Amino acid sequence: MTTENAARSAAADGERHVHDPGRVTTLAAEVRRGSTTATALVERYLERIEAVEPAVCAWRVVDAERALAEAGVLDAETRAGHLRGPLHGVPVAVKDIIDVEGLPTRCNSPALQGRPPASVDAAVVTALRAAGAVILGKAHTTEFAFFDPSPARNPHHTGHTPGGSSSGSAAAVAAGMVPGSLGTQTVASVNRPAAYCGIAAYKPSSGLLPTHGVTPLAPVYDTVGFFGWNVSDATALFEAVCPAHAAAAPAPPGDRALHVVRLEDPLLDEATPTVTARVVEAASRMRAAGHTVETRRSCVAFESIRADQYTCAMHETGRVHRALLDLEPGRLGAKLREAIEHGLTIDHATYRAARARIDAARHELFVALADADAVLWPAAPDTAPPGLAWTGDPRFISPWTALGGPIVTVPVGVGDDALPIGALLCGAPGRDRAFASIARRLAAALGR
Repeated sequence: MTTENAARSAAADGERHVHDPGRVTTLAAEVRRGSTTATALVERYLERIEAVEPAVCAWRVVDAERALAEAGVLDAETRAGHLRGPLHGVPVAVKDIIDVEGLPTRCNSPALQGRPPASVDAAVVTALRAAGAVILGKAHTTEFAFFDPSPARNPHHTGHTPGGSSSGSAAAVAAGMVPGSLGTQTVASVNRPAAYCGIAAYKPSSGLLPTHGVTPLAPVYDTVGFFGWNVSDATALFEAVCPAHAAAAPAPPGDRALHVVRLEDPLLDEATPTVTARVVEAASRMRAAGHTVETRRSCVAFESIRADQYTCAMHETGRVHRALLDLEPGRLGAKLREAIEHGLTIDHATYRAARARIDAARHELFVALADADAVLWPAAPDTAPPGLAWTGDPRFISPWTALGGPIVTVPVGVGDDALPIGALLCGAPGRDRAFASIARRLAAALGR
């Protein structure tokens, strides 16, 4: 038996609970034309949750009663000919650092276990409801969206992490328990769990969407993102709440070949040969679909950007969460405590200098890439690590988070251990609606 076949056999012996939950746009279309109902969709996913949630542990709370009640209201509106928006009747999960009215936001922290229910939805949840989505419940997160892990497990193999911090949001979609979900990214917390769980994600440009009602970690980078089985699902969720000003930049004509740059940088030397091979194969498939793909060396040092992003994020985390250090022992995770303490040692001059270097790198890179529609880049050095104590390696994603543009995760195959490998499609800041269209076309060349 080959090494790859042995790995596949070992993965098959583990607990595997992967299931395609269906296309977001297809489900919404079925509700619109009456071939299904919002209630039937909620019931379908509740049945799936009952079957696999004990093994996957993606949900902090499933709000079944209220979801069914809301679905009933939406079905009545459908019969009356009133459709709220493009997500009318589609169930969605929400990461438990994002407020949902009537449910407490616990952030997976002992410090917040007595927190009362939120009195109002977060801005992005309000936008989802206005588009017709049904909030099915709250998904698990790492503590305060940092590195202390959540109970969630990877549906491809429950002995492996689903990634962090949007662990439950990714696992719920990958296990077929909901067709779409909300997460947040400060370092790599949307794009990495999507890659580890073999699904798609869309992280918009920094600052594009309001974060009112989202528990902060490092506000300059905190960004709400969207998960779906395919890129079309993740972008459908984003487009349903996309601000009007982000729709201004037109997408390239559908008959024009796209220009993709597979960027090379010394940071990527840390990728396993299999990860590199899968990304190269993805480039070849895009080229075979008629797109132009070229390889370039980066004009900026991504390791330096990564280090500066870490400095900035820790500085902000220390100041946002300073009060948590006053809690008695046992009410704050060790990793978050260490981050807050470290962040408080980073002075303002160091922080400002790091921000300035990132700004300069952003300008230099995107001027050099002005002719490219997207950059192709591996999502992580390897597949999801075993165990739940470590949520995985964010190094390949954090520089792109710092650079501030939209980032899409697209599955590109599996590793020698039969776990998923994801790639990133990265764009320039502020072209989000156009980039969603670009990402769909490139993902179509990869079958996702």
